[in-house]
Formats: sequence, structure tokens, C-alpha cells
Amino acid sequence: QVQLVESGGRLVQAGGSLRLSCAASGRTLSTLRMGWFRRTPGKERELVAAISRSGSSTYYLDSVKDRFTISRDNAKNTAYLQMNSLKPEETAVYYCAADVTSFYTVAANEKQYDYWGQGTQVTVSS
Repeated sequence: QVQLVESGGRLVQAGGSLRLSCAASGRTLSTLRMGWFRRTPGKERELVAAISRSGSSTYYLDSVKDRFTISRDNAKNTAYLQMNSLKPEETAVYYCAADVTSFYTVAANEKQYDYWGQGTQVTVSS
């Protein structure tokens, strides 16, 4: 079993920055592919960013490229999502997810993820 706990969500003004953290326990982070998703009311959950086990490969939703950065610190068993230039429409609950795998590629499909955190609320005011 893998437990994931997100933190860092809060109210921020448009154009501001936030860093979300996802602390993993129950398994060494280096065995997990990680992803950050978000769900906005009335919309389906979408993959925002994903990172491979080593961190050498990443994936980003087109709308967040050049503004968001996903990273991981395997020694700390923690993954991160740095979000810059935030927009009001990015107000959502952000979830981290983990995929237990032997693959070294990025997991870009929601169905590939085995474990999910409870989510952290990010609110961007205009």
C-alpha cells in the first residue's frame, strides 16, 4: 500500500505562484511514477503533469507548459508541483497519484495510476 499526502494548496492571487508537495509512504518513491491531476467543478479530472521514476522524463498539459514544473526528491520520498503565473480558471482540487511499475517512462494515462492522495485545494482569485 502507498499513502500519498498533498500539501501546499491555498488561496493565491492571479499571477502568483504555489508549490504543492506530495509525501509518499509505504513504498520507496523511486519505484513509483508520479502524476499531478486536478479537478474543477463540472469538469473531469485532468492530468496536469507527470514524471518518470528517475525524473528524467516529464509530461505537461499544453496549457501549463512553461509555467508548471513537476519534480521529485526520491531521498525525501516527495514529489512537487511548482506552479507559476496561476490563472483563475486553474482553481481546482489538485491530486497527486502514484503508479507502481518497473517501467521508466512517464505515465500519461489516468488509468495507469494505482494510488491517489486526498487532494489539496488551490484557489486563484482574479
